[in-house]
Amino acid sequence: MRATGAMTAGMAQRPGIALATVTAVLFVTFLDTTVVSVTLGDIQSDLHAGVVSLQWVVNAYTLVFASLMLTAGSLGDRWGRKRVMIAGLAVFAAGSVVSALATGVTMLIVGRAVMGVGAAASEPGTLSVIRHIFPERRERARALGAWAAVSGLALALGPVIGGVLVGAYGWRSVFWFNLAVGVVVLVAALRYVPESADPQPGPVDIAGFISGTVFLASVIYAGISGEEVGYGAVSVVTLFVIGGIALAVFIVAETRARNPMFDFHYLKRPMVRSALIVAFAVYFGIFSIFFFTALYLQEVSGYSGWRTAAVFAPMAVAIIVGALFAGFWVALRGSRTPMITGCVLGAAGILLTRQVLGVTPEFVPLTLSLTLAGLGFGVAVVPLTSAVLSGVPPEHSGMAAAATNTMRQVGAVVGVAALGSLVNSFLNADLVSRLNQLGIPANFQSIVIDAIKTGQVPAGGDSSASAAYGPIVDQVITATYAAFHRGLEVALLVSAIMILLAAVVTAVSARGDRSGYEYET
Repeated sequence: MRATGAMTAGMAQRPGIALATVTAVLFVTFLDTTVVSVTLGDIQSDLHAGVVSLQWVVNAYTLVFASLMLTAGSLGDRWGRKRVMIAGLAVFAAGSVVSALATGVTMLIVGRAVMGVGAAASEPGTLSVIRHIFPERRERARALGAWAAVSGLALALGPVIGGVLVGAYGWRSVFWFNLAVGVVVLVAALRYVPESADPQPGPVDIAGFISGTVFLASVIYAGISGEEVGYGAVSVVTLFVIGGIALAVFIVAETRARNPMFDFHYLKRPMVRSALIVAFAVYFGIFSIFFFTALYLQEVSGYSGWRTAAVFAPMAVAIIVGALFAGFWVALRGSRTPMITGCVLGAAGILLTRQVLGVTPEFVPLTLSLTLAGLGFGVAVVPLTSAVLSGVPPEHSGMAAAATNTMRQVGAVVGVAALGSLVNSFLNADLVSRLNQLGIPANFQSIVIDAIKTGQVPAGGDSSASAAYGPIVDQVITATYAAFHRGLEVALLVSAIMILLAAVVTAVSARGDRSGYEYET
């Protein structure tokens, strides 16, 4: 029998258990967007991976996650959200095994991509189930507060859990941890998550599926690979052209389709449109914190996995507090003001982090600035999610959830790619200038830059290099770290500006808190 949009009576009486289970699904899929951030130093040393390869270890997951989420959300509406979720969790577990057993960086990237497929299938259903369990806006806002708290907890605990596991058992333990949690969550979802689907599903939007996936995958892939070969390279330009054509086809297909994978009509609503922009900008900023700051602390400041975890732990608490508070705030006042406030706080935290970072950043000021950023992120996530779900009818909640999370993941991928390009540009151009000032011969400069790209420059505080190669190594390492620091400063500034611009767009275009609540009981 086909599942309908309504819950069975038995399941409706246990909304708390169902909520706990879908937030656990969310936790395991979101955790993996940041848990590898503190493993990068060990992976770099063990597999001799360069900066670009390390970015692919992060981006392989988020690229596939973002590219397939719209499709998976639409399929969940048609075939059953629980069914698609369970299949996704099984694929996620398989990818974790591949990653844990990786003998080289290529195998690790493939494993991460498989995990991304599983995450794309399982994650959109979490919001769809909440939309059906809690049809009334105020109850749903509070449930979304819990959902956002868990999503923020997963993002912020990623570096913490990763740091503890790496410090105790090595980087491979992170993926065995993913497998264990994924299996437990899969079993819980089989038992406690109610099935639901569109009661009148149409045919699968094949044209939208193909064109949408090609658009997202080609543009994101081009953005990432452009860092390595240059954005003027024929291959990168070709990918951007393919993406542009695919986008045009997608728009035409969706406006003509009887049952589109994504209905552009909903973008006419100011709050829905603003919320999607905020989703992109906030996650663009979050990953500038998680990826580049964690890498900087370990590679430049010589932080261990344990100490990096300690720096990010208060941020995790702040995200939870902000999200839970925002759930009640949205229930009382709507989405607009909390969304703007969260953006402003998050941007302020990023700017403060930029100020306190140095070759030897002080622990307490850095922790406080990250905590402020986390508070802002937590406050922003709930209203943006509520606005999109409330602006779309319940039978299309899978599409709404997928659209929101696609913008989040695209923001994360674009953030790592674009900001990584900035950091790499300073590691090349600025470093060459500094090496020239030191009088380093040109032939030795190329050796230094190659060593940086393959992860052979010692981490901060490593005295063995000086003993082995002499004082010149100290000068080269200092110049390298200064160039990295300059690139990081620019990257954090760009992140803060992006989030503030999203706040301005929301303030100007979505002038009423009720502008996103057309489909409410």
